[in-house]
Amino acid sequence: MSDTGVPARRSAVYLLDQILGEGRLMSELTGSGALDKLPVDDRARAARLATDTLRGMERADRLLQKHLSKYPPLTVRNVLRVGTVELCTGAAAHGVVNAMVELVSKHPRLSHLKGLTNAVLRKVAADGPDAWQNLRAPRLPKWLRGPLVQAWGADAMVAMEIAHFNGAPLDLTARDDPQAVATATGGTLLPNGSVRIRDAGQVSSMPGFAEGAWWVQDVAAAMPVQILAPKPGEKVLDLCAAPGGKTMQLAAAGAQVTALDDSAGRMTRVEENLSRTGLKAELVVTDALSAKGQYDAVLLDAPCSATGTIRRHPDLPQAKDGSEFGALIDLQEQLIDHAWTLLKPGGRLVFCTCSLLPDEGEVQVDEALIRHTDMETDRHALDRPGIDPDWQTTEGGLRLRPDFWADKGGMDGFYMACLRKSA
Repeated sequence: MSDTGVPARRSAVYLLDQILGEGRLMSELTGSGALDKLPVDDRARAARLATDTLRGMERADRLLQKHLSKYPPLTVRNVLRVGTVELCTGAAAHGVVNAMVELVSKHPRLSHLKGLTNAVLRKVAADGPDAWQNLRAPRLPKWLRGPLVQAWGADAMVAMEIAHFNGAPLDLTARDDPQAVATATGGTLLPNGSVRIRDAGQVSSMPGFAEGAWWVQDVAAAMPVQILAPKPGEKVLDLCAAPGGKTMQLAAAGAQVTALDDSAGRMTRVEENLSRTGLKAELVVTDALSAKGQYDAVLLDAPCSATGTIRRHPDLPQAKDGSEFGALIDLQEQLIDHAWTLLKPGGRLVFCTCSLLPDEGEVQVDEALIRHTDMETDRHALDRPGIDPDWQTTEGGLRLRPDFWADKGGMDGFYMACLRKSA
């Protein structure tokens, strides 16, 4: 890691410029090599700084506006945001201010703003940390906050925003023995059998990683397979399978798994995960709407807005504006209808999305039940350890939100339902 911290901070500012200025997602940027030239430690630092800044951006902007008569260009504004978040969360003022001034001074078009950068950040260092603690949890952008308030109410929205601001711990799913994984990693065993790690370091160096004893998977993302309850020997299709967490759950339960995804690159990651864990599945790269065959069970983790994952992906509401959500909702309907044709009589389909929007969850199932007279929700499938009956919905599904289990560290927002086909 660099001594000055300038390379990591410069890369963090670049990520923010791309997310806030160009509407690109963090995963897209890192996946295309945006941080590859940095040493490993600096890569992690740059990603963390950008993520922390996105989470705290409303607070940072409120503090900065007191010291700015007008906003500077986006890059300098992002320099000030990163610096403000660092200063207000415990970083040493001298190092932060010097690094940010150096960063601006070496910019070919913005070096004339190094004096502004120095002056503003020194003021933030003096009064920012105390003021930071008194500011509200940052709110979602209006384009998303409005529909979510309408769906869940203002109080629930505030609770979810607090969960988003707090971020997410690391959750693991064990291949065999959850208690053994919890003991080895120093984690906490959650009521559904997931293992939660606080302040996790490098994942690949944790006990059990190399041996394939576990994989990273949010507690909410582990529940769809748990309500599907695959049995040894059952033929199960995992539609839209990448990155493979649910595929591994199905395989670990003894099912004969076919994992399908339309991305060869993402399926390479599924193959790597299966190899590390010693689990087996047939991998098929094709469009989900062209899938064929007959299965005892189908798991459909449909493409969606991913609005349930904001506590770990705070770039999403800043990079997007919701304009593509209508097409995703239409695709989900098509996928449910096609998946239904792949089920044997008496079979079951678990439909799920990592979304907080009812149109991508409750409404989809309500409408599917109307379209398919041989479909019913299996409410008994939701009687699983760790699932609160209050989370069940009127149509027979399960609604999870980031503010659930707040005392334990929360969970991703998810919707899921187990749909059974008439015999």
